[in-house]
Amino acid sequence: MNKSTLIYRNLLGRKNRFVFTLSGITMGIIALVVLISLGAGLQTQIHQQARDLGANMIVTAKGWCAYEQVKVLSGAQLPDAILPEDLEKIEAIEGITVQPYLTLGSAINNEPVSVSGVRIMELKDIRKWSVREGSFPDPVEQKYGIIAGHAIADSFELSVNQTIRLRGHEFTITGIMEQHGTADDGMLFIDLQAAIEVYETQGRVSYIAVQVDDINRLEYYSRLITDTANVAVISDQQLLNSVLSVVNTVGTTLKIIAIIAILAASFGIINTMITAIYERKRDIGILKSVGSSNQTIFQIFLGESALYGLIGGVIGLIVGNGISYVITPLIAQNEFTAFVRASSVSGTIAWQDMGLILLGSILISAISGIYPAYKAAKLTPVEAISYE
Repeated sequence: MNKSTLIYRNLLGRKNRFVFTLSGITMGIIALVVLISLGAGLQTQIHQQARDLGANMIVTAKGWCAYEQVKVLSGAQLPDAILPEDLEKIEAIEGITVQPYLTLGSAINNEPVSVSGVRIMELKDIRKWSVREGSFPDPVEQKYGIIAGHAIADSFELSVNQTIRLRGHEFTITGIMEQHGTADDGMLFIDLQAAIEVYETQGRVSYIAVQVDDINRLEYYSRLITDTANVAVISDQQLLNSVLSVVNTVGTTLKIIAIIAILAASFGIINTMITAIYERKRDIGILKSVGSSNQTIFQIFLGESALYGLIGGVIGLIVGNGISYVITPLIAQNEFTAFVRASSVSGTIAWQDMGLILLGSILISAISGIYPAYKAAKLTPVEAISYE
């Protein structure tokens, strides 16, 4: 009987113990795969949303933190903190294109929704919007018109010519957009002046997206804007890095927790293998009495430990990738990661990452088995056979 057969028979000799020991390492791998998938999906959507913002710089109120910068990408409600006189000063600067945003909140059927006051006819060209039904509202003839995102329209079964009350005013849906795969899919857009009027912000807006005609003069325009108005300026790359740093910090913390769970499962392997030594002392003695060396005994027990990691890793990767498509969109449905609420969040793991996870699982399991394997190999034939 060769070593592979012995390893296989020994593992399945105690099926319940095998399943429970294997489940520990498997669950740890599943958690790690799901978290990596979520992180990959979030990063993809953050990059996509940053590109679709269509701006080289974002003008905000002074003192905004990274969490508020996340809301710029998500379209979540932000305070109307930029004064109308500051907006006028910035718009007067030559060589830039200005798009003010007033991000608001409302409710449909008692469910919260995001509403954004924008210059719709200008923004549709920048973001390359298209409609699947109806048309974009005319800012003069349809001042109280709404253009609804694909996802929010489907979620609330909205239709063209349907009316929605916002702050006591009736707005009419004039069009429903095609799916764009960004946060725009989950929002309602109304005319900026109508939003200022209805929400009574006295001309204040939440933030301003700025495009510069000459990208090489980005630093110049950034200084000019801050010198001209009482605002702060962040570049699109700084915004992207700021949001990614927050997401990556949270993601790294969760991955560490998953790795700790895998390490905790390794102690289950150690316990299982030590118990197996005592249960199989006579078998070890018989093997040694027929000529098996200490190295052979060591390899058998080490192989059993490594096999836990191999099987647990393979099952964890398969199951983890499978449930990622179900769990990661649900995990992402919160305000912090709102920029993915309207699009597919199922991230994918690169093949090389899968290989590293599987290799790590095998190594951790094998290392866990070194002490039990050494202990088994050191048993003498007489001591092992005489064990009752």
